[in-house]
Amino acid sequence: MSSGVSIVGAGLSKFGRQPGRSGRELALDAINAALLDAGLSWTDVQVAFGGSDGAGLADTLVADLGLTGIPFTNVKNGCATGGSALMAAVNAIRSGGAEIALAVGFDKHPRGAFDPRPEDWGLPAAYGEAGLMVTTQFFGIKIARYMREHGISERTLALVAEKAYRNGARNPNAWRREAISADEIAAADMVNDPLTRYMFCSPGEGGAAIIVTSDAVAARLGRAVRLLGAATRTRRFGSFEVFSPSIQGTGTPSSVSADAAAAAFAAAGVSPSDVDVAQLQDTESGAEIMHLAECGFCKHGEQEAMVAAGETEVGGRLPVNTDGGCIANGEPIGASGLRQVHEIVTQLRGEAGERQVTAPQIGFTHVYGAPGISACTVLAV
Repeated sequence: MSSGVSIVGAGLSKFGRQPGRSGRELALDAINAALLDAGLSWTDVQVAFGGSDGAGLADTLVADLGLTGIPFTNVKNGCATGGSALMAAVNAIRSGGAEIALAVGFDKHPRGAFDPRPEDWGLPAAYGEAGLMVTTQFFGIKIARYMREHGISERTLALVAEKAYRNGARNPNAWRREAISADEIAAADMVNDPLTRYMFCSPGEGGAAIIVTSDAVAARLGRAVRLLGAATRTRRFGSFEVFSPSIQGTGTPSSVSADAAAAAFAAAGVSPSDVDVAQLQDTESGAEIMHLAECGFCKHGEQEAMVAAGETEVGGRLPVNTDGGCIANGEPIGASGLRQVHEIVTQLRGEAGERQVTAPQIGFTHVYGAPGISACTVLAV
């Protein structure tokens, strides 16, 4: 028999460079924080899902957490690893297979850009030799095309990044905690036109964990945030994604983010206009701009006016990335999707401190990753 699902615990490690600490240790920080938040112990958890891109196997965390014998499944799904782990945990509750489930994501990336091999993504070696495995280049190409089509200015790219650093300065767990002005962001070294160095996130370090339960357990524990809807999707024909060599077919490219967001809203029975606070994947500031429209919060081209009017600020109509997003927190691949959920849970509980949105009732998370996968959730108090 299926069950409703609630989030009863959310935990984070610190994000950013942490010399001498492994990705596994950051995962344990997050799990222990989530258990403490829920008022549960590891022996209460009945099933777990988690993963990282390159910091180890999540199931081996039982060596430190306790050898209780529960099923613990490894998940590896690019930047959507955390979101996919959460979806698996949610489905375990919905199916009646468990009443208490854990999702965890973590990573510890070295300095410098990601260095994926084309062969691992079903692409010929020549794709990498042409420099197209460099993710910064893809994001520059994609946002440049979008800006031309929809009249978005480079100033808007800088304003989005400025907001990220300002919000990060209010977040004690963030990596980048110093505000940077839009002028300084715009004048910084160009990485891939039109994106400067301060418009990008950096590969980082961190862990995040979420505990979900059935309605019955949530009622007993209290402090529950309801999960109204969740969905994951992969790219369809005609998409324009990281490591997807070209736009196929004719007309407007399909969007995996639009597909996942629409499915999550349909499952939740609410619309984008009902959302009070949102987390959108911002691998770079152009991504946040595109995802505003792809997830249904505005029409394409309306972002320029939204950002200029301050609508996506903490005190605006639709606060976006109130914790600083990937730009301020960095991108530990396995952790990002669950960090987003942690922030929405914190906002809905009214516990976000300086960055608190006024009385939010419904929140939304969206994560996007290569080679075209997205995971979204709709949460409510």
